[in-house]
Amino acid sequence: MKALLLHEERDWQEMQVEEIEKPTAGNGEIVVEVHAAGLNPVDYKTAGNGNPSWEYPHILGLDTAGIVTDKGSDVSSFEIGDRVVYHGDLTKKGGFAEYAVIQAHTASKIPDEVSFTEAAALPTAGYTAYQAIHRKLPLDQIQTILIHAGAGGVGGFGIQLAKAAGKTVLTTASSSNHDYVLSLGADYAIDYRNEDVYERVMEVTDGRGVDAVVDAVSSENATASLDYTAFMGHLVYIAGAPDFKKVKPFTTVVSYHEIALAAAHKADFQSQKDLAVIGDDLLKLVKEGKVSPLVEETISLEEVPEALVRLSERHVKGKIVAVLK
Repeated sequence: MKALLLHEERDWQEMQVEEIEKPTAGNGEIVVEVHAAGLNPVDYKTAGNGNPSWEYPHILGLDTAGIVTDKGSDVSSFEIGDRVVYHGDLTKKGGFAEYAVIQAHTASKIPDEVSFTEAAALPTAGYTAYQAIHRKLPLDQIQTILIHAGAGGVGGFGIQLAKAAGKTVLTTASSSNHDYVLSLGADYAIDYRNEDVYERVMEVTDGRGVDAVVDAVSSENATASLDYTAFMGHLVYIAGAPDFKKVKPFTTVVSYHEIALAAAHKADFQSQKDLAVIGDDLLKLVKEGKVSPLVEETISLEEVPEALVRLSERHVKGKIVAVLK
């Protein structure tokens, strides 16, 4: 089969499409003929550092949508020909290839109304945002949420999910992306380059601060967010923990929540299966037109390395999806 091969760590910009052996289904697994694969920053980040579980050449790509072509004898949840999408295990070979393999209980069936391209845009960014909003935050106690980097994948899904939950949504984005994030449902867009984020948050919240912050930017940004998190507020961090020493004990009583989507693959069976539960719910929301999959660009498999460069430069809005079929 054809696959985009990574021959050694830090070599991701030089990846090329080559021939490699097609995978087979083991116990509990399904083989998927890949029709579309979503791109994410985690692709180039893990490629740059390598992984002790990898054997080279390696295949990147965590977000995969396609058709089941083979399954293990013990798999009863899927049939040959089913349309599926899943978030891959980053310790295994991924979806930038004609065929890929995954544990069946982590995959979701794609409704007929949702395309492979739309489905492939969801897993890494969409599932992460879903965990942040629906698995970590006590939504019945929250009214205002600040979602950093609203023009990005996690931010864009986070805005939509928070707004669908009836919350007042603030987001940070460059001024050129304000119309975009407002169209996703944000109530307030803050230009982090030219505005004082603290002052704007305090202005919008009458000096109280926001009930929750979702940060997928950096540890430094998560730390800065503590300044405008309200009493008894919540900080969900995805790209690095804040400096916990910044908030003294018994003062603002902030609750901290870590998101590490990929860790689910090494957790217990029920935690792994929750990836499929999240996928099912997001696909339903896309089918009903309540969540946009944020697809801004489709590319070929050969164009993935150049697109990952653009992702690494943080000049990409929404989602990029490689279309193979």
